[in-house]
Amino acid sequence: MFMHNKRLMYTVRVAEPNPVLANMMLEQFGGADGELAAAMRYFTQALAEDDAGRKDLLLDIATEELSHLEVIGSIVAMLNKGAKGRLAEGVDKEADLLVQLNAGGDSHITSLLYGAGVPVTNSAGVPWTGAYVDSRGEPTVDLRSNIAAEARAKIVYERLINITDDVGIKDALGFLMTREIAHQKSFEKALYSIENNFPTGKLPGVPEFTDKFYDMSQGAGNMRGPWNEGEQWEFVEDRDAQAAVDGGDGEATVKIGAADKKLLTATGARTLSDPEVNPVTGADLGAGPGAGKTTPLVAD
Repeated sequence: MFMHNKRLMYTVRVAEPNPVLANMMLEQFGGADGELAAAMRYFTQALAEDDAGRKDLLLDIATEELSHLEVIGSIVAMLNKGAKGRLAEGVDKEADLLVQLNAGGDSHITSLLYGAGVPVTNSAGVPWTGAYVDSRGEPTVDLRSNIAAEARAKIVYERLINITDDVGIKDALGFLMTREIAHQKSFEKALYSIENNFPTGKLPGVPEFTDKFYDMSQGAGNMRGPWNEGEQWEFVEDRDAQAAVDGGDGEATVKIGAADKKLLTATGARTLSDPEVNPVTGADLGAGPGAGKTTPLVAD
């Protein structure tokens, strides 16, 4: 159950309207790493969670993310106030209004389609989608995803802070950014409170492959480090040892019935290529400057 408190979680003070900046801020409203995506991710995880501690944690943070959505949405609305009034009342000359709305990014789209409101889109105008909610229903998977999501959101807030000199906006964004840090710490604790949290899931890895590192990109810049050397790793750089690692022939096969085999044989015969023929094609007939080498036409 949710109840709305009319006071924002953090006070929003915007010095002056700026529709272009408003559009940038939409990234944290309806973007992949924004507050709506975070709220839906944690809320849906909480509904399916059987562990009382994690369920409470997820519901608390999901609800807080909705509060953050209200804060960032309020920033967008305040930044759009000037454009909203000018667009609605038509007080400016057409050319002046066009310049204001088209000063950068997709702010003109936000103004024209959504009346300088707060659309559920990212900064490029792409509508929010449930595909941003990447939960898998396994705590050790979802908590790692949540940690990464908080880290991504923190970086986006940093970048938004760096593109504005509005002190009030910087202050509110600094709060939102800092809460991403706090949430990441909580999710880290929840993850490591699960005794056997790696690897994810129940099934163990195949022993002969869990400690191998395949050096697939040999040449200049080939580096060794704790990620591929030491007692933990068997470093495999021999190309022959990187193919058919199961000991088989490395081919793909399937057992099929006699009827299917007959049909496949007929299809193969009907679509067989003739490597001895060099046919003249439409590209040859219509070739002009820049076409490169083409098949010469043979006179009758």
